[in-house]
Amino acid sequence: MTPQQIVEELQSRFPSQIIEAHPQAKHPRVHLDASHWRPVAEYLRNDPALQFDWLANLSGVDYVADDKMAVVYDLYSFELRHTFAVKAFCPRANPHVPTVSNLWHAANWHEREAFDLFGIIFDNHPDLRRILCPEDWVGHPLRKDYVFPREYHGIPASVELDWQQQPNYPK
Repeated sequence: MTPQQIVEELQSRFPSQIIEAHPQAKHPRVHLDASHWRPVAEYLRNDPALQFDWLANLSGVDYVADDKMAVVYDLYSFELRHTFAVKAFCPRANPHVPTVSNLWHAANWHEREAFDLFGIIFDNHPDLRRILCPEDWVGHPLRKDYVFPREYHGIPASVELDWQQQPNYPK
């Protein structure tokens, strides 16, 4: 299916859930509220005309100016050879998105990474815990308002250098 056909299929099946559609964009996608994501995900995965059987990527996005977070799901169908994306939005102050780790197994670690780095909570995830930062790390480093700590357990974590003043800097 073409991106336009996928958008038409989703808009006919979920008319009030699709907020925006961008079938002609370089990254064809639809936008929806995160609370509507789970039924749309099941449909994309299980409908014979769509068969999105591979989650190629899941990434978090911080829209600090809009006070929103988003999770972008890049999907692919091996059988039908088409791609499409879904962007699920949630409030920045309370970012909850339903898990899809039981639909696409790759989502398990991708969701943990988005939780760790953005603070997005994936409801009903089987093992939602940090994956890159230590368990006692404070905050979520990819949020745009994150302030990087100067040290972690006495270890310097941030050093600002003037590289031109370093002895081995080429002059």
